[in-house]
Amino acid sequence: MVNKEVFRSDLAALFSSKRCLRVLEAHSPLSALLAEHTSLKLTSGGDVSYDAIWSSSLTDSTLRGLPDIEILTPGNRLQGIREIFDVCSMPLIYDADTGGKPEHFAIYIKMLERAGVSAVVIEDKCGLKKNSLLGNSVSQQQESIETFCDKIRVGCASREHQNMMIIARCESLILDNSMKDAMTRCMAYIEAGANAIIIHSRKNDGQEILEFAKLFRRSDIQTPLICIPTSYAHLRFDELERAGFNAVIYANHMLRGSYLAMRNIARGILANGRTEELEPCCLGIDEILDLVPGTRS
Repeated sequence: MVNKEVFRSDLAALFSSKRCLRVLEAHSPLSALLAEHTSLKLTSGGDVSYDAIWSSSLTDSTLRGLPDIEILTPGNRLQGIREIFDVCSMPLIYDADTGGKPEHFAIYIKMLERAGVSAVVIEDKCGLKKNSLLGNSVSQQQESIETFCDKIRVGCASREHQNMMIIARCESLILDNSMKDAMTRCMAYIEAGANAIIIHSRKNDGQEILEFAKLFRRSDIQTPLICIPTSYAHLRFDELERAGFNAVIYANHMLRGSYLAMRNIARGILANGRTEELEPCCLGIDEILDLVPGTRS
């Protein structure tokens, strides 16, 4: 039987023992297996690998052909998470969108904790959730600081184990609010019990995210700070680590990459009337039969 408490302990311990974690989106057991078993030897010496996986609301809804508007609840996504844990032992960080109403969030925490989830992330928006990278091109509103802090406190009180992390995601920069607003909110969220902070940005140059990290570290040198560099993709992991971030989440790339590959294969079969030209782009049939232990036996 899976020891789910180990998953939670592992993530909390990782934040204590490593300067910065690499976290990769996983939307299926196969993608989770890839995250767990992918490593690379650096020419400078040493190995790099991923430390945890990210269960994204965007990729989970997209995989089902549904809009990213908080349409899926933990109940809709838990079976997929259980299937991931059947084959993968990495800590999992769960993207819970706004977390719903506080009463709902309290129940979600218990459900996710019992499933073995290591951390739950909620963002400080209210109303109908829209994808953050849309920014102010759509109507998006932040929750009041006190109301969001109350939700954090409810979540903290609901959990059974302290190693279950509750992470607050601040959307101030996404909505073009001030750096001061972002700092005020994040300090309040930590005071309310948040175990870590995600600061999100859609600016392509990455400068505001680096500026925020500098300001944040002047006020707080201990709380884990996390970023999601989807927009500022040119910034390398080591740059973000030096800036003071404790985890970098590559939040949607596994699904985006797989979709592009599948689209090219589908078009190629139509164009060629056969699959021979596409075989170099596909995992060999012998390899796929050997990919999962027990397939041949």
